Amino acid sequence: MAAETPRLRKATATRQRGQRTGYTTGANAAAAAVAATLGLLRGRVPDEVFCRLPNDQEIAFGICEGKLDGDTARAVSIKDAGDDPDVTHGARLTATVRRVADGRSEVRLGGGPGVGTVTREGLGLAVGSPAINPVPRRNILDNVRRHGAALLASGDSLDVTIAAPGAEEIALRTLNPRLGILGGISILGTTGIVRPYSTAAFRASVIQGIEVAARQGQRSVVFTTGGRSEKFAMRQLPTLADACFVQMGDFIKAAFQTAIRQHMQHIYIGAMVGKLTKMAQGLAVTHAWREAVDRDILADCASAVGASAELIAEIRAAETARFAAERLTQEGRHVAFHRELARRAMRSLRDCYPGPYQLSVLVCDFDGQLITRVEENDCDGA
Repeated sequence: MAAETPRLRKATATRQRGQRTGYTTGANAAAAAVAATLGLLRGRVPDEVFCRLPNDQEIAFGICEGKLDGDTARAVSIKDAGDDPDVTHGARLTATVRRVADGRSEVRLGGGPGVGTVTREGLGLAVGSPAINPVPRRNILDNVRRHGAALLASGDSLDVTIAAPGAEEIALRTLNPRLGILGGISILGTTGIVRPYSTAAFRASVIQGIEVAARQGQRSVVFTTGGRSEKFAMRQLPTLADACFVQMGDFIKAAFQTAIRQHMQHIYIGAMVGKLTKMAQGLAVTHAWREAVDRDILADCASAVGASAELIAEIRAAETARFAAERLTQEGRHVAFHRELARRAMRSLRDCYPGPYQLSVLVCDFDGQLITRVEENDCDGA
């Protein structure tokens, strides 16, 4: 194997708690796909590749079990989750790339053993498709197109299959079975980077971000749950300084308590339906592992905006908040639904974190587009 560089990560048997970042299943799948593609080009699968992540970083990944058999190449990238207690740490993300002389110059992506299959609506993926989320799907395809450009230019297509051998057992320790993703894990990751959300390091970074804003004289802070909601909030609040925007992740309690302690006068929330529901539940930490989404809240909000009894029952039985959002969008009730949910989240946050600040909630959809904005006085008497 090639000499290790400072950016090359190898899976390790044991990990110490800390703040070392890792890589997502999507990043490892993309790296394996790059290696297999290069194998077809070079006649040998490399032991190390550089892969472009969704956040545009170029990262070196170690590759093992490279194999070339005619027009098919196979490569494995072992997931290193850093210091996050991720059950998929050590998973063997495997890519098989087959060159097909069909004159179409296409890159096609499918799922193999160990990658779950979507069996229910509400996940943003087609029923029956492999559980490869949209961002890693694009990232895998983009990397294969870039590295396999010479093959595609000849008119040949590349069929890419992502597998995770043995991950069927791992998936049983995730929420996938409850969500209707059966037979394996999901290929995830909006940036390609895994941050140790379950350690004190990320919580400390949230507190630090708010304190930095306060030291700069800012009196407004915008809490978002991730990169997509932060970009959305920045578009909606263009007059605020960058220092005002803090990705709180799942740490609601730490974020609000620090903002109050730093005498912030205006707190904005930028979020989507899932995290808003967790806020309405009054959770201090909204990580998926802590507590499931309360479907009764979603059903009650749907009822409040006039949804049918049949749809309310479906929402109450569904496993995701996204299901409710998508179905109510189909009925043209999504704006009213999200406003009702935002009001409940605001009342819950006020009850949990009283203080002399103004509260606003900005709600976006799964593409980062504005659905509604709710101000605190909208909740008066509601």
